[in-house]
Amino acid sequence: MAVDWSERGYHAQRWAARGALAAAAAAITTPLVYGGLRGLLLLVCGVAGLALSAAAVWWTLTLRGPLRWVSALIAVCVPAALLTLFAVTLFWALLVSVGLWGLAVWSGRYALRGAGGGHAPMRERRLPPPRKPVLIMNPRSGGGKVGRFRLREKAERLGARVVLLEPGKQHDVTGLARAAVADGADLLGAAGGDGTQALVAAVAAEHDIPFLVISAGTRNHFALDLGLDRGNPAACLDALTDGVELRVDLGFAGEQPFVNNASFGAYAAIVQSPAYRDDKIGTSLDMLPELLTGQQGPRLVVHAGDTTLTAPQAVLVSNNPYRTGDPFGLGRRERLDSAALGVLGVKLEGAVGAAALLLNPEPSGLTILTAPEVLIEADREEIEAGVDGEAMVLPAPVRCRIAPGALRVRVPRRRPGVTAGPPRLDWRRLRKLAATVGRTAAPSRLHRPHAVGPSGSARPDPRHAEPGPGERNESAGSSSAHQ
Repeated sequence: MAVDWSERGYHAQRWAARGALAAAAAAITTPLVYGGLRGLLLLVCGVAGLALSAAAVWWTLTLRGPLRWVSALIAVCVPAALLTLFAVTLFWALLVSVGLWGLAVWSGRYALRGAGGGHAPMRERRLPPPRKPVLIMNPRSGGGKVGRFRLREKAERLGARVVLLEPGKQHDVTGLARAAVADGADLLGAAGGDGTQALVAAVAAEHDIPFLVISAGTRNHFALDLGLDRGNPAACLDALTDGVELRVDLGFAGEQPFVNNASFGAYAAIVQSPAYRDDKIGTSLDMLPELLTGQQGPRLVVHAGDTTLTAPQAVLVSNNPYRTGDPFGLGRRERLDSAALGVLGVKLEGAVGAAALLLNPEPSGLTILTAPEVLIEADREEIEAGVDGEAMVLPAPVRCRIAPGALRVRVPRRRPGVTAGPPRLDWRRLRKLAATVGRTAAPSRLHRPHAVGPSGSARPDPRHAEPGPGERNESAGSSSAHQ
């Protein structure tokens, strides 16, 4: 008899959801049962201590003189004292509670895996290698990765023309890229930081030619989200001979392109300071009190879709949204072709707002949303901004937009690939899944009805059609990278 694997798999997910809820409940009640009234009092002290620590962090950032250092001492000592108190009083119960909580998280994510909400991988296209590629390389980026990995020599062996930026000299990177296109380049590439990548990428998008990312910068966030090897930038050059093409979005802050994000508010004001490069911590501590309390800097008003955010201390607009439900995936993007900007706004009203940011699962001081366009207004004619890490001043208001699929990125066929993030731990969905009987709430992908053609016969849903000629899913390319 045939086995219904979909039914068996969903049965396991349902029981995993029930196990996650039971383990979470046990993780919370174990210290209380073990410690009795003492355990309850310790829990109350723990919550109060966390609130005090968050408030102390706010005071450390907004005060000056002796009060700042007293606040910093409180922010460090209170959590340490709480940990010591809990360890001495409820040591074994805490170990059991931590283990149960780990089991709850694992079971919950297993239950939600495949329960809908997943992202289809980006499409890849196989195209012939470029005939006249031009690569712009910054030898200073990443502490000298261009020279250390001999990127120029390898690129020239593969038939590319390399434009090497001279150290200590100001260069018009956009002008160099446009001159290369005028000279017949059919691919543009950049070895440097994300700011350089964005400038060359915008020219490639403007002329609809492929763009090659070489991870020779310091952090290389764009390369990471493309699934490239950040540890070996020379591997990126394999795309010249054995590559595939991805269509990704490109962000703009006014007329300034960005591949990662554009920030406004406190951080953007701090990076404008000439002293920031040499003393990041000291410069930040010196400027933050006035910036966070609104005594300096522009008063921003942010319009994103139907949401208006008034006077936030910081705003981050990203080319596609960042992960927020996975603490280990912060700073990563699930994909680069969702045709939406990510918006992260922070507005804290004193120490109480800082405490709420830590204790409230959905704090009012934190705004997270997506929008195709974001308008940032200010009470002055210019707004300080950090665009892909580069400090600049933009005329107000700043209109941030996204150009869907504007950028053709050529990547190696064999590459590490993008690691899919775990599903967000949604306890409401887990409760619904645990309460179902049979297949009443099975994922829709298991029961998707076929569309009906004019003749009445079933036809497949075109949204799930097989890739066309020269196209395949990124997952196939990523799997080949591990073979």
